[in-house]
Amino acid sequence: MTTETAPGGGPAGNAVRIAYSPCPNDTFVFDAWAHGRVPGAPPLDVTFADIDLTNGMAERGELDVLKVSYAVLPWVLDEYALLPCGGALGRGCGPLVLTREPGLDLTGRRVAVPSERSTAYLLFRLWAADMVPGGVGEVVVMPFDAIMPAVRDGEVDAGLVIHEARFTYRNFGLHDLADMGRHWEDTTGLPIPLGAIIAKRSLGEETLRRLADSVRGSVRLAWDHPEVSRPYVLEHAQEMDPAVADQHIGLYVNEFTADLGDDGYAAVRGLLTRAAAEGLVPPLRPDALAFP
Repeated sequence: MTTETAPGGGPAGNAVRIAYSPCPNDTFVFDAWAHGRVPGAPPLDVTFADIDLTNGMAERGELDVLKVSYAVLPWVLDEYALLPCGGALGRGCGPLVLTREPGLDLTGRRVAVPSERSTAYLLFRLWAADMVPGGVGEVVVMPFDAIMPAVRDGEVDAGLVIHEARFTYRNFGLHDLADMGRHWEDTTGLPIPLGAIIAKRSLGEETLRRLADSVRGSVRLAWDHPEVSRPYVLEHAQEMDPAVADQHIGLYVNEFTADLGDDGYAAVRGLLTRAAAEGLVPPLRPDALAFP
């Protein structure tokens, strides 16, 4: 976890304390705002942290704005509001279940997952409820970058992977057993809700609207001038191949990033409603997703 301060502000000033991941989609979305290029946007005090850490920050009420998994919303929406932009939803971009053997039956098998408070995990459990009637066996939580080596080396029977692993799993000699996103889309017709941007309700309605406007402005500038964001994206891409970074941005930054819209909100409600019915998350109150 690392921090940096945007031009024009700092922790002791009026900077908005924000945490998002170093993944290319987040750095692409927030580059313009983080570097003071969005007119009227407040300066940012940025913390880089993977989503399992930001989920924990949200549950503890830390920072003003956070990129989190949609799966954590039922635990944090009393304190935080869901912004209608800046997050990651899409089609054809869901988590994968990988195995060493093609067509492996997961009944009773040991499966590695990156987090139990993640959209990927909820999608996996909803898929397993439909497709593994005997039930999977032990679920093991491990860092996402350790999952493919663990499957390759036989430490686990299968692994649930996210992000750039969609493009690199063949390098580990692994097979795509099932696409959680495809199953979700086939059964609901909705986009896949992955990451959300949330902000503290205590900031007030006017500030929340200003933050949403700042996110949208940053997204539009990134789309209009993608070459400007490239140094920031590659600086934080953890030695990722630039072509993979471009694929990553292409999948996860789309029309839903600019505005959730009716389909985006329906996807979020649908995921959390189905997960609550399976006992995976607490039920949402009716107005929990409403934005000021």
